[in-house]
Amino acid sequence: MSTVLFVVSAARTWTLSDGTAHRTGYWAEELLTPYRLLSEAGHTVEFATPGGIAPLADEASFGDNGEAERAQLGAIAGLGAPLTLDEVGLSGYDAVYYPGGHGPMQDLSHDAASGALLTSALASPKPVALVCHGVAALLAAIREDGTLVAAGRTVTSFTDEEETQAGLATRAPFLLESSLRERGVVLDNASPWADHVVVDGNLITGQNPQSSASVARALLAQLG
Repeated sequence: MSTVLFVVSAARTWTLSDGTAHRTGYWAEELLTPYRLLSEAGHTVEFATPGGIAPLADEASFGDNGEAERAQLGAIAGLGAPLTLDEVGLSGYDAVYYPGGHGPMQDLSHDAASGALLTSALASPKPVALVCHGVAALLAAIREDGTLVAAGRTVTSFTDEEETQAGLATRAPFLLESSLRERGVVLDNASPWADHVVVDGNLITGQNPQSSASVARALLAQLG
């Protein structure tokens, strides 16, 4: 069986263009569903965050079963005491996974340790999976010439239209889909809120929370 590293945002807020600190974190379902599917398949999951800070789920990500989801998150070993991201090496893992939520827009979009990890992983045969705003972490994986490691690769991400419908597009410091396009990444997006996954070699991306289970299944397929 394999060991998968979940790289999770440690951000509690997302600083909007008007200076507002919008409360956020990771998206609960985007962590819980892949964790469950990987664990049920017999794989081991470990967690890392910037600074080793315990991650916080975005309150907006809890639905009608919020109490049960909180209990499930609280029962996950290692989530409350994650590894420190800049002390983690790729060699100990068979795959890497990034859940979303707006948190990655605040920290993982420019985190050097995360960028270095992704640079190594994308150059390897190991699967790299990211979903929704977790795809923002690709913006920190930069070559020496300043280009993105993911430039020329095909991905999907949370779309500008979805950000608009969610009500934050006009105050976002940057829009994820547009930023990726501007940096040379090829976007293959579906209609808003559709379950949509793109697989480009070892790079697996999902568009939104509705895509998290499909991303996990694509990751499982590559892990064999």
